[in-house]
Amino acid sequence: MAISTNPVQLRERLIFALDVPDTESAEQLADTLGDSVCFYKLGLELFMAGGYFRLVDRLLDAGRRVFVDLKFFDVPATVGRAVRRLSGSGVSYCTVHGNDSILEAACANRGDTGILAVTALTSLDRGDLDDLGFDCDPHELVLSRARRAFEIGCDGVISSGLEVPALRRHLDSRLLVVTPGIRPVENRPPDDQKRTVDVRRAFLNGADHIVVGRPIRDARDPRQAAEAIQSTIRSVFAG
Repeated sequence: MAISTNPVQLRERLIFALDVPDTESAEQLADTLGDSVCFYKLGLELFMAGGYFRLVDRLLDAGRRVFVDLKFFDVPATVGRAVRRLSGSGVSYCTVHGNDSILEAACANRGDTGILAVTALTSLDRGDLDDLGFDCDPHELVLSRARRAFEIGCDGVISSGLEVPALRRHLDSRLLVVTPGIRPVENRPPDDQKRTVDVRRAFLNGADHIVVGRPIRDARDPRQAAEAIQSTIRSVFAG
């Protein structure tokens, strides 16, 4: 086991993926969750719905942390300017995809916003990587990209929980690891997440944060589902 020793507030280890169609639904769900969730991930669906940064401000004003998951991927100068716009906004992290020069541009313009490098999406398995032209398995790709991200100066990486033990063995433990694709039980179709782990395993493998969406959003009682995950997290870190 390689449980994270990075200084993260216990209840902030859970990041909820606020993946809903519009900001009104997002605000209603955030109100329902109350203090069971302290950290939110806002992605592309909400960005395209309008009112994205108004929602960011509302969550920040309520004392929540926010993680902008837009996976910036463009020419380095454009990514740099996009990241610079987040500085001073209160956003904790943003995600960046791409090669060394893209990550370098993001880091050079981050200000007070942490840069999380995307390694390999949890929806991709070896077959998908072959389709994309990557002649390697996900484990090798994640480790290679994470190593480059650390050397460039990124604050952390996005990685499936399956690869976190290797990251902890081969990279500096200070590198922040955020693990999406969390499922409470063994995953089955038609779920599009393929490389998944459960809450306990993610943290025992060394994750700093987990990102949970559907298991909370689609629960009969979302707040109760979030509190159950918080309870599991407490039990892991209590030893």
